[in-house]
Amino acid sequence: MRTLGIDPGTARLGYGVVDDQPQPRAVIFGVVETASSEAMAARLSQLFDAVTALIEEHRPDAVAVEQLFFARNVTNALAVGQARGVVLLAAARAGVEIAEYTPSEVKQAVSGYGKADKGQMQEMVRIILGLERVPRPDDAADALAIALCHSQTAPFLERTRQ
Repeated sequence: MRTLGIDPGTARLGYGVVDDQPQPRAVIFGVVETASSEAMAARLSQLFDAVTALIEEHRPDAVAVEQLFFARNVTNALAVGQARGVVLLAAARAGVEIAEYTPSEVKQAVSGYGKADKGQMQEMVRIILGLERVPRPDDAADALAIALCHSQTAPFLERTRQ
């Protein structure tokens, strides 16, 4: 199974593609950045185009996206929500399965501890994917963790549906 993980944001949207057979491996990861000087509609359009291109190029079986569950900053929460909407739209238009996970679900699946800190998560992503270094920037590492969460969770969910 190939999963495109997305850590949504309007300034920086992290992405990571993970193949899970036979051993999980990172295919590609990085960030899509938009300029804060541009209108929000233009930034969202750029994100949509970038996610659509990632889906077309890498043909994932699923797109896994982090859920927004809480935010102290309302403005930031709205922007992340808009970015999430663009990602969901791009995946739906491409006909790709969509999976959504809370940050604690991602932490539990990847590290075994739902309250793991960022450093612990990044190191676990590095170890699981057999990378020489912790993936950078942080948004890309988070996206890889989301993809790993899905690749580790999906087989269990599939068995429970039967």
